[in-house]
Amino acid sequence: MIKITPEELTLISRYVHDLTGIVLDNSKAYLIEGRLGPLLDEFGCSNYKELYQKAKSDFQKKIENRIIDAITTNETFFFRDNSPFELLKHKILPDLIDRVEASKLPPKIHIWSAACSTGQEVYSIGIIIKELLTDWMRWNIRILGTDISDAAIAKASYGSYNRTEISRGLSTTLLNKYFTQTMNNSWRINDEIRSMAYFKRHNLLDSFAGIGKFDIILCRNVAIYFSPENRKRIFNNIANQLNPHGILIIGASESLLGITDRFERKEYMRSIFYQLK
Repeated sequence: MIKITPEELTLISRYVHDLTGIVLDNSKAYLIEGRLGPLLDEFGCSNYKELYQKAKSDFQKKIENRIIDAITTNETFFFRDNSPFELLKHKILPDLIDRVEASKLPPKIHIWSAACSTGQEVYSIGIIIKELLTDWMRWNIRILGTDISDAAIAKASYGSYNRTEISRGLSTTLLNKYFTQTMNNSWRINDEIRSMAYFKRHNLLDSFAGIGKFDIILCRNVAIYFSPENRKRIFNNIANQLNPHGILIIGASESLLGITDRFERKEYMRSIFYQLK
């Protein structure tokens, strides 16, 4: 594998930050080599500076998009970390359902999974809702999944997963209930769950105009890669997209302390979530 020089590390880190907001310091040379190294061969580059130069001159943005896909590819699986999904199942969604039904308004649930990667979080949420609501078809249920990676959004939208992906976090019962095995030995999410979801490309550093309003937003394990200034901007923007009483769920290792004062920290069964003030 071709090693990245200190000068190239500075160049690529700045370029990645400009594209995605992700901060890569000098300790991340191994990550850049591991993620972008294969692109050197793919695009016929002898070093990382040449890859950068080709990306900047590629008006079709093919190389730029491949760099974004490579850098932002994060490990994900169904019901990842479990705790947020237990929160949704036993506290957040039941409270929301009770509040909606008591209001006598048309029943709806709108949820946003920000940085949804290849869609497992979105479909995990859909499965929980289907398990909770016996009359789910009379509800307007919309689960938005967004990600900066075109490749991730394409895979999420199709909703098909291979044997390894499907075996991680998903019980045999839920697999048989909500997925259909296809001829290429993959499993595709059933239409009743797929119909709840919609996906679009979105960079969290871009404008939130047109994203919509939501009852629940999940933004887990992504803001940690941004600068403090960008974290403040993102979570204040997220606050603007929440309905009254709206809920924000972030990663277990993350905190809003010193980031924004627009949320009230709450705890349930030793799990943390944030409610819009």
